[in-house]
This record gives sequence, structure tokens and C-alpha cells, in this order.
Amino acid sequence: MPNVTKLPELNLVSTDWKTLKSFSGCIAVFVTNDGKCSAKCQEMDKICGGQIGRLLASREFSKLKPPGVSVIRYPAGCSAESLLVAKIPEFASQKDEKRLGETIASKAAENQLAIIADEHVRVQGVALGAVLGSYSFDCYRTESSNDEARTNGITVHTDNPQSARDLCEPIPAIAEGIYATRDLVNEPANVLTTVEFTRRIVELQEIGLSVTVLNEEELKQLGMRTLLAVGEGSDSPSSVVIMEWKGSSAQPLALVGKGVVFDTGGISLKPAARMEEMTMDMAGAAVVTGAMKTLAARKAPAHVIGAVGLVENMPGGRALRPGDVVKSMKGDSVEITNTDAEGRLVLADLLWHVQQTYEPSAMVDFATLTGAIIVGLGDDLAGIFSNDDEFVSAFLDAADKEGEGAWRMPLHDPYDRLLKSRVADVKNVGGRGAGAITAAQFLKRFVKSGCPWIHADIAGVAYSGGQNGKSPKGATGWGVQTVNRLVREKFEGK
Repeated sequence: MPNVTKLPELNLVSTDWKTLKSFSGCIAVFVTNDGKCSAKCQEMDKICGGQIGRLLASREFSKLKPPGVSVIRYPAGCSAESLLVAKIPEFASQKDEKRLGETIASKAAENQLAIIADEHVRVQGVALGAVLGSYSFDCYRTESSNDEARTNGITVHTDNPQSARDLCEPIPAIAEGIYATRDLVNEPANVLTTVEFTRRIVELQEIGLSVTVLNEEELKQLGMRTLLAVGEGSDSPSSVVIMEWKGSSAQPLALVGKGVVFDTGGISLKPAARMEEMTMDMAGAAVVTGAMKTLAARKAPAHVIGAVGLVENMPGGRALRPGDVVKSMKGDSVEITNTDAEGRLVLADLLWHVQQTYEPSAMVDFATLTGAIIVGLGDDLAGIFSNDDEFVSAFLDAADKEGEGAWRMPLHDPYDRLLKSRVADVKNVGGRGAGAITAAQFLKRFVKSGCPWIHADIAGVAYSGGQNGKSPKGATGWGVQTVNRLVREKFEGK
């Protein structure tokens, strides 16, 4: 699947002061939290006539919280447009360095970027952050030059370029997965229909993924009636797409994604305000797709299944209605009390099909499932539910190391009483109270006993208004890095 947005070229070279002095883009240097300047930073300060030193002595810089960046525009003594002075925490983690790289890239905007690495910073974290911070979804702007990405890319000047190249080798695979996820989520729904989404996944066969597409007739034969019911009001056909990366012969880890390409709420119509953002209701499927792309690109020695359910939730003459009763693939009857609680209907059949067909060793589902999780956790943390303490600890540890916020939420059987139906085995909504929990309890019905399972409600973290500074406005790509680390640390070589 070719990226709409191209990665900037990442170059790792020996520190070259002559080149840096004539460099016309943006140059980044690092100082510690207490204003300590490395030898390289001091050399750059000499070139620009002491402007860095004056900045370090200023109130502006003393108030800057690490990881943060101050900008010196048109510095003296060199051709650079800007000198970016990055304040790094005293005991910086790789996620701090990655965040700093993202900030540096965003400050540089579309300019060429040169990063002077020194002993205060590890190259791989800053370099990955700079690549991710360079992302901009501009393909529909007529003045866009996005086809060329960042002119001449990002150049990192370091004392040991070969060692840096070895450390940075995984960056393109990780970034490609995140860029792909962001591109999918940012696409308008008239472009990324269920058919187009399916086509883009099928193209991933070119990098070694096996792809199976189940059309509506096949889904009917399998009994995936709750999934199909969601798309009944749309002219866009529903489908299930299964990706497989078989880098080992072990039982697979299964990644499952909700892919509602546009969500009007159906007959339970959403308010008009901000409905345009419902193009992102397929972010769970995008995370699964991007993660599978990363795993294939780096040829992970693991067995992973990625399954996505692609539907569109529209009102219409054939649309699902409140009060309807639908039978799931598992066999449970579901009373529909709100057609805007459609994602759990997609996942119910998809989770059951994946378990029946692939017998995974563990499962993680990703879904922009509830507004309730945003009320509870805002846009910094995904809500994580699980039936297995060891598995969820590994997932949360991976998320923490990658700087992708996540918080474990409770599964609690007494909440099932809120899902009791008057006419069916279960209803799809439990009311206003504990909305994210009752949604997770609903999904738990479709997880077999003994299968370690995580439900990631990513409604708050999949899409950013740009206020948190962690990613460009729009799709975040949250989850790809967490999955990649989880697979690397827990599922490879088995």
C-alpha cells in the first residue's frame, strides 16, 4: 500500500561543520536541563557569534520545560533559516528523545533539517521522532509539494554514523506503519470507502502479507449477522479482511480492528456538530493495518493475524433500527437499543470468527468504541480492558516505553446487569453510566474462556486536535509502536 504521505529521507553522516555553516534549512542542537552545552553545541555557538549562549542565559529559556525547543531565527555566522535549541531532560528516556525529535521537526516545518547529535542524546529516539514529526497530510491541498516530502530530508550529524545507521535501521519500517495508519484515518470517507480500504490492504501482499477478503455473501454464510447489520443502510458493501504475517510457526497473536469508514450513528443519528470527524471511526482497523505493515516491513520472526471489519453506518430504508434483534455468529441474540453503538456489533462477530478460524494464543482489539472513554480519560490515554493480568501488563509496559498513553480500566461482571434485554440474550447499550465498561463487558461475551484478550478503546487517542503537542493535528497513529514492541518482546522467536 503506497503511502499518500512519503517519509522524509533520513541521512546519518559524520559531523561536517563546513556543510553546517552553509546549510540553509533549520539546524537543531541540544542542551541539558541545567543549560549545559556540549562541545558540539559550543562549536555551533562560536559560528553564530554567541547567540546560543545569550539564549541560555535568558528568562525565556529558563522557563522552557524539557523536552522543549526554543528558536533563534536567522542566526548570525551561518546560512541557516533557524537554529533550534532543544532542552533535554537530565535523565531522558527514549520516549523523551522521540518527543523532542517530533517537536524539532514541527518547528522546522517543511524546511530541510539538520540535527547535530552529541553525548546528551541517543540518535535513534530523536531520529524516529523527527521522521514522525515531519508528517503532514497535504494531498488535497492544491499548493502541496508533499510528493517530494521534506526537501533533502533529515540529516543527522554524528561522530559515529555507521553505528547510528545500525541503531536507526528499524525506523523506516516503524514510520511506514504509522504514516500508513495516519493516512488511512485522515482520508475523507468519499475516498476511503469500504471497497477502497479493502483494495489498499490487498496491495500489502506486495510486501509479503497474505490477505484474505470475505465479501458480504461469504459473511452471510458464516453467520456474521451483527457485523452485516451495521452496513445495511449503506450502498458501500461490508467486508472482512484478514492479513497474516507468518514469521514463525507458533500460534498467532491476533489483532482485531473496528473499521467503520463513516459513522452517522445510523437511525440513532449523531448531532451535526463535528460529525465530519467520524471519518476516523475506522482508526482501529487502520492501527491493525499499519501494525501489520510494520511487522512485514521489518520481517518480524512472529506469527500475527490482523483482522478488520469494514462497514459504513448510514441511515436508509434497509438500515438497522432501534428495537431490532440480530443473532450473532456465536449464536447470542442482540437487541439493538441504539444504532450508534455499532462498533461492538462489528467486533462481536469478528472476534468470534478469528477465534474459531485461527485459534490465537492471544487477541488485542482496537476500536474508537465509546465517547465515554473520552469523558473518563480525555485524549492522552487509551482505555485498556483485559481478562489476563500478565498479557495486559506486557501491553501497558510496551505502551509506556513507546510513550503511547494507556490506562487499565476495570472489567466487572456485575455491570452485565445493565446489558440485560427484555427480549434477547443481551442488548447493545447499557445506558449512560459506565459506558466504556459496559461496552467492554459486551465484547467479553464473545471471547472464549482461556483466550488472553485486550480491548483497547482508542476513541480519545486516535485523533488529535493538535493541542497535546504529541502529534500533528488529525490522526495520531497511536498503537502501531506499542504493537510492534509487544510483538518484539513477547511473541518473537516462539
